[in-house]
Parts: sequence; structure tokens; C-alpha cells
Amino acid sequence: MPEKWPGKINVRSNRVEIKKGVKSRKDLVPALSVEHFEALYAKYNRREYVHPDPLEFLYDYPDPADREIVGLIASSLAYGAVMQILKTIGIVLERIGEPHKFVTNASRSRIGRTFGDFRYRFTSGEDIAALLYGIGLLVRKHGSLEKCFLSGYAEEDDNIINALTKFVGEFEDVTGYELGHLLPRPSRGSACKRLNLFLRWMVRSDDVDPGGWYTVDPGKLLTPIDIHMFRTCCALSMTARKQADLRTAVEITEAFRTISPRDPVKYDFAITRLGIREELDPAGFIQMCNHNMV
Repeated sequence: MPEKWPGKINVRSNRVEIKKGVKSRKDLVPALSVEHFEALYAKYNRREYVHPDPLEFLYDYPDPADREIVGLIASSLAYGAVMQILKTIGIVLERIGEPHKFVTNASRSRIGRTFGDFRYRFTSGEDIAALLYGIGLLVRKHGSLEKCFLSGYAEEDDNIINALTKFVGEFEDVTGYELGHLLPRPSRGSACKRLNLFLRWMVRSDDVDPGGWYTVDPGKLLTPIDIHMFRTCCALSMTARKQADLRTAVEITEAFRTISPRDPVKYDFAITRLGIREELDPAGFIQMCNHNMV
């Protein structure tokens, strides 16, 4: 398990100072201003800024039983050029039709035939068929993917790492197939960006994240670390680590938790817009935040 961050927290108005963090952090991390993050959230955490993003597919499925399946498919394939990602997810969803009905009724051979000619970068037809077959087995076993995740979830855990580890392990146990890059193992140190993105979509509920899982505490989620988030957090001295791995995800989440303890991934969508949308100014936001740090 990643080491905890035992730093002393001093709250002064809407600022937080963190002193004496883990060895990989600087001895003194400047205060983070809540107001800047809240302003960014208020301005950009809106559906009008979602496209192009795999998240948009979830809005078409009001039933959480379908939505959680679509969410796992969409997040698993969320690597590469964004327009190609959207095209590929659309192909998969078109072929399966009604997600819950398909995965719980289709045989392994039928799923294999359905995706026999499928290929997306590192993902073969066999890979996507194993993912869908595993989803169906786990939904039949537990009743839903949410209940499967909860089988490894404990309120006393600091975060969702243990639950996520068991969740991925169950897929491999029931399918006999290592899903590798589609469902990476936290035990190997992966930041599990796409799995944490899936959890953000399903656990949180606001103008952007549609939710659907109501029994997992949002305060235990980990920040999905992509290159945009990593660079921004490095520039804001929220981490001193050199690679975007699981320990880095925990460290950055702990920094966000000091300003939003009940919802540490609240600002994820808005911050990542800075690196995705051409009309936004990531350097300006970073400069503004650093100027107000003490």
C-alpha cells in the first residue's frame, strides 16, 4: 500500500498549508487556494465542455444497470487520439445494443463472434470479448458491477485501492484471462487512470458526472492521473514525484483532499479541460494559483 501523508494541516480562511509530508514531497508545500479551484469548477464543470470525451456516452443510458457497463467499456478504451476513442466506443456500443441484456445473455462464443474482427490499437477482438464476457459473469454473480466492487470495499480503508485490486482480480478469476492494459492491476503500481475515471463517473454526481453508484464514498476516490493533470499538479507543487504512478495518484489526491476532503476528485474534469481545450489557458491558471500561494 502507498504510504500515508501524515502532514499537519492548518486551515486559515479558505487556504490550507501542509507541512512535513512524505519524503518524496518538498518539506513545505505552498498553500492551495480553494477559491481558484472553485472558480475553475464553476466555470468549466458543465456539459457544454464535455465533448469530445468518452464520458458523453454515459448520458444516453438512464438506467444505472446499463450505465455502469457503458462506463467500464468507455473508460477501458479511453487511450489514444480522442476522436478515434469516440469512434471505437461507438462501434462497440452499436454492436452490443442493450448493454445489460447483451452481457448477461450472450454466450462466450457469441461475444467472440461479435468482435472477431475488432481491433483498436493494443486491444484485440479477444480482449474486448473477454472484458464483456467478464462483465456478464460478474453481473450475474453479484447482481451488478457496483455490488462486485463493494465486495472488496471497506469503510475503514483510506481509499479505494483495496476494492479496485479485488475488482480487477475478480475479472481475471472468472474469465481466466489477464485483461492487462484494459484493466490494469493497482498491485503493479499503475495509477489506473482509466479505472479511476470510471469510478469518478459512477460515484460522483453533478452537472458532468452522471453517477449511478450510491454506496461508495466519493471521499475515497483517487484522482485519475493523465499527462494534463500530472503536469498541472507538478507546476502547483502538489507532487514532487517524477512519474505518474499509483503513489503519485495518492499523493495528488491527498493534496486535493486538504481543500475538498469529502470530494477530492471534484476538480478533475475542470482541470483537465485546461490541457484539452485550445481556448483555455493552463499557464495562466497555474500562474494565478502560484502567485497567491504563501
